[in-house]
Amino acid sequence: MTRHYAGGCACGAIRYETSSEPMVENHCQCRDCQKRSGTGHGSYLTFDRRAEMTITGEAKTWRVRGDSGNEKIHAFCPTCGTPVYLTFAAMPELIAIHATSLDEPGQFNPQMVTYGIRGHVWDRMDPTLPKFERMPG
Repeated sequence: MTRHYAGGCACGAIRYETSSEPMVENHCQCRDCQKRSGTGHGSYLTFDRRAEMTITGEAKTWRVRGDSGNEKIHAFCPTCGTPVYLTFAAMPELIAIHATSLDEPGQFNPQMVTYGIRGHVWDRMDPTLPKFERMPG
C-alpha cells in the first residue's frame, strides 16, 4: 500500500504532497537544527525524488553551511514563519520535510539520531534508535 504524505505551514499558504516513500527519517541534533527549532533537535523525513513532491505556495529561503560543510537551503512561510522543508545545494534531488509540518505527524517514524555529538542531556532521544556523532556515510 502506498502511503501519502501531505502537510504545510501553520497558516496553509504553503502545502506539499507526495506518494514517494522517505529514504530516511531522523532526528538531527546539529546546532543549526537546534537554533531553528528552538529546542534540542529537528525531526525530518527525507525524500530522494524532489521532483515527485508537489509544492504549492511561495516559500522564502535562507542558506546556511551545515556542520558537514554543505550548504542547506531552508524554506519557510513568509506569512506565518513556519519552517516547512529544506534542500541541499550538493544534492538538489533531495528534499527534507519537517515532521511536525505533516498533516498527520504520526506518520513520522524516526530511524536514527544524527549529530548526536551536539546533543544536550536534557534532549533525550529514544535510546533504541541508532545514534551517530555526525551524518552517517
